[in-house]
Order: sequence, then C-alpha cells, then structure tokens
Amino acid sequence: MKILVDTLGADKGYKEIVNGALKALENHKDLSITFIGDKNEIEEVVSENSNRIDYIDTKEYIKNDEEPALAIRRNKKSSLHLGFKALNGEDYDGLISCGSTGALLAGATLITKRLQSISRAALTIVFPTEKKPCVLLDAGANMDCTPELLAQFALMGSVYSQGVLNINNPEVGLLSVGTEEGKGDKLRKDTYELLKESNLNFQGNVEARDLLSGNSDVIVTDGFSGNVLLKSTEGTAITIMGRLKKGILGSFKAKIGALLLKDVLKDIKDMLDYNEYGAAPLLGVKKAVFKAHGSSNSRAIETGIDAMVKFIENDIISKIENELEKKENEQ
Repeated sequence: MKILVDTLGADKGYKEIVNGALKALENHKDLSITFIGDKNEIEEVVSENSNRIDYIDTKEYIKNDEEPALAIRRNKKSSLHLGFKALNGEDYDGLISCGSTGALLAGATLITKRLQSISRAALTIVFPTEKKPCVLLDAGANMDCTPELLAQFALMGSVYSQGVLNINNPEVGLLSVGTEEGKGDKLRKDTYELLKESNLNFQGNVEARDLLSGNSDVIVTDGFSGNVLLKSTEGTAITIMGRLKKGILGSFKAKIGALLLKDVLKDIKDMLDYNEYGAAPLLGVKKAVFKAHGSSNSRAIETGIDAMVKFIENDIISKIENELEKKENEQ
C-alpha cells in the first residue's frame, strides 16, 4: 500500500505531519509513504534512508483564503495539485492533507473525480461519544443539499461505519430540530421520507444535543448545519477543558481534587480530543482522500493514516459502489 502525505498548509508546520507519518509507518509494515513538500526540510526530520519513503518536492501550497477551484486548476506546482495528479496513477492508494478543505474538495472532484452514481462527495467526521464512535456527514463540503443527496450521504456513512468502525447494522439518524416525524424544514421532511423507505437502519430524527450520547451510529445532514454543529462541539469542548484547567490551578484544594479524579479527567480529555480520531474521509470519490484538522499534531496524523489504511484494506469505495448499484437495481 502506498499513500501520499501533504506536509504543507498545516497550522503547526510540516514537522508534526512528518513525525506522525513516520509513526504510522512503524505501525504498518506493508505501507509506503510519499511526502509532498520541501524535500530538504522533510529529509532532516526523516534522518535516515528508507525504501518505503519517497518525495514529491515543492514549496508551494494553496492557502485558505484562495478560491479553491481556481487555485487547484492554476497552481499546478501546489502540493495538493501534485498530490491529486499522483493519486490518479496506479501506484497510489490514498492522500491525506491538513491543508485547505476547499482545495481538497476541489481537487478530489476536478482531478480524482467522483464515483459514477454519486452527485456530491461528503466530508465525513468521526465523533467520540459516550458509547462508541459516531459518523457525521456532511461536515462542510456541501452547503446546499437536496433530499436525494442526503440519502446518498446516509448510505455512504452507513458503509463507512460498518467497514471501518466495525459497527454492525449502524443506526442512521437525521439531524433536525426535534425527534418527532414531521419536524424540521422541507429538506428534513423530504429526506425523512426517503430514508424511511430505504433499506438503511433509519431511526428517525436526532437533535444536536444528543450527538454525544452515542445513540446514533451515523448522523446525516447538509454541510452548513453539519459544520456549525462540528465547530460548536469543538468550541464547547475547548471551553470546558480550559475552565477545568483554570479551576484546578486556582487553588491547592482543587489540585488535590484533580489528583483524586486524575483518571476520570483523562477519560474526558481523551473523549473530547479530535487528535485520537485523526482525519476525515471525503466519501464519494474514486480514491481514498482524507482531510486532517488544520491544527493536527503528530498523533492526529498517525491515527488519521491508521484510519486510511483500514479504509483501503476494507475496500470501502468498492462497497459504496456495490450498495449504490443495489439501490439502482431496486428502483
């Protein structure tokens, strides 16, 4: 298995990405990595020669404030353009990047291309919950959606949940403003009817406050509300952990209490730490494309590559194609 790792455009710089990838290389003996970025800088971190490591040398990357589709077309020396061009060859199985989400989506759509029966690719986030990981899609790739798109997202999320998270017959929920049937806007109401008639294990509407309960395995929504939910949850987690830290350091009594609750606090921190879930797949394209958080540390890159390896080994893309074919034959 051979994957591409984009080292440019990350908030914490290329060293975190390279170190995380090297750790993943230790975890998977049949894995080879091609780093995209400044070869001289990367080689200083790698420090030793390996026939499992290769390079695509560039110093250019697409910034977050650039228009994604235009930038991916014009900047042919950018790390993402070079990465997608390489990904289209037979030698590579996947690509992971911390760079511009818009450029990643544009490159996957314009260069690598979508699956034949998929109208839009969806950014898929794995959320930690009290019980088990939960898949949320779309998390920001598609602001405007139709009921048919959300039904496709639900199918892809269900396949991903089964193949990568090992959840048998995953329960699918539709994000809405109430749990009762008929709640929500026209998009939610029409999507509800499609999902109710599908072969998926549809449980009905789910409210945002129930996201971390773990009662749903897959939550489907449009990219606008999905991204708002994602950012709100991240912000809440950061605020809570910050207040806890401030309170613990505020007095000797609090420090003693924190010491007694050390294991409990660690469990909470681990549950809310996105670095433990690594990267998110862009479902609906022809190759494995994973988006890591812009602020990812080396641990996030390691776990992101681990998830990509499992994604490729379980042939998730072919399984999505098979499910889509079954659905078309039923219609």
